[in-house]
Amino acid sequence: MASLSRAMEQGWKSRAALAVVVIGALALSGCVGSGPARQTRKTSRSVPQSAPSRPVDPVYNADLSPEGAPVGQVQAAQMQAVPAGSMPVQMRGTILGNGPVKVALILPLSAPGQGGLVAQNMRNAADLALSDFQGSDLTILVKDDRGTPEGAQEAASQALAEGAQLILGPLFAGSVQAAGQVTRQAGKPLIGFSSDRAAAAQGVYLLSFMVQAEVDRIIAFAAAQNRRSIAALIPDTAYGRVAEMQLREAAAENNIRLVAIERYPAGQPQGAVQRLGNLIGGPAPQANALFMPENGDGLPAVAQALQTVRFNAQQVKPLGPGLWDEARVFGLPTLQGGWFAAPDKRGFMDFAARYRARFNSDPVRLATLSYDAVTLAAALARLQGPQAFNDSVLTNGSGFAGADGVFRFNPNGTNDRALTVQEIRGGTAVVIDAAPRTLMASN
Repeated sequence: MASLSRAMEQGWKSRAALAVVVIGALALSGCVGSGPARQTRKTSRSVPQSAPSRPVDPVYNADLSPEGAPVGQVQAAQMQAVPAGSMPVQMRGTILGNGPVKVALILPLSAPGQGGLVAQNMRNAADLALSDFQGSDLTILVKDDRGTPEGAQEAASQALAEGAQLILGPLFAGSVQAAGQVTRQAGKPLIGFSSDRAAAAQGVYLLSFMVQAEVDRIIAFAAAQNRRSIAALIPDTAYGRVAEMQLREAAAENNIRLVAIERYPAGQPQGAVQRLGNLIGGPAPQANALFMPENGDGLPAVAQALQTVRFNAQQVKPLGPGLWDEARVFGLPTLQGGWFAAPDKRGFMDFAARYRARFNSDPVRLATLSYDAVTLAAALARLQGPQAFNDSVLTNGSGFAGADGVFRFNPNGTNDRALTVQEIRGGTAVVIDAAPRTLMASN
């Protein structure tokens, strides 16, 4: 054990990079079990067959820079500087590193709009991860899937033919599923970046921010604070439908009464708020919490509509997912005192500072997914070589500690993450329940 720890310390350059494999590496050595935590999910459940066929991919309009401004505002100049489809050829299919273990990174590098921008940030993050890991054994084959399932399938086939032992990416759900078909037939694992749970499968793991975990975390916390009568305002979007499905499950698990659920067309919450009426407003509301899985684009209209029914956040606690984690949400008077679940920001802020120093720009919020995936691959390759990329290692119950906190892969391809609960106060957000340092054993 001591020799393993010394080898790890010698192989890492930064504290953030070291963190990503401490838990998993110790677990592989049999030195650490999965200790208790205040947050967990029942992970023995399979992926629901009733999940929407095209639910949730990364929510780019909620994706933030470290300063909290929407990515579209912060990096508009970058998007104009690299128009869709004009990415240099060498950036569409590059090779990073020169180690003996080959890993592929599949991203929509030439996709139009936000997809291409996010892909370039994730490619940069992979490069940064290799720099932070001294003497990496990896060669990363960067492949462009053009943002299409067909492109992803082609990229995965090409990567495997070139000797890749592990696939990282793609980004979009359909592309993950298409590439996953190729990798499963070849008996190789894939770690994708889509947040669509329907894309997960045995051997196809999702390293992403999943709405299900965020809903479970905030509802369990609300129940522990005796907020057991919950109403919900649900946007009629793919994200909203997935959040509602998980709300119903989390409410049942925590013995919570769902007072009412009202859906509304995206951007038009007024009618739904009026239908809730005295259930959430006035002097004697029937609910003591209101769940709103909405982002920074839609929440201002929701907040304004709530004022018309005399909504009082001191009586009815606003609850939300990680989409609330941005400055324009923190400034809404109606949501002061509200709670939301999200990863701890400190790891991302440290990563963002190193990213800015290296690339002279701010990373998009999803960039840490690529960083953690590459760092994990490098650490496992260092410990056991390419044979470390197997299901038993990747689904180790103790998990791994990355830039966004502790995470683990479940056998069904989904993930668990250790999340904070934060409270909106005076235009900012304050952690009121820290993310656990370990994850409880799966049931």
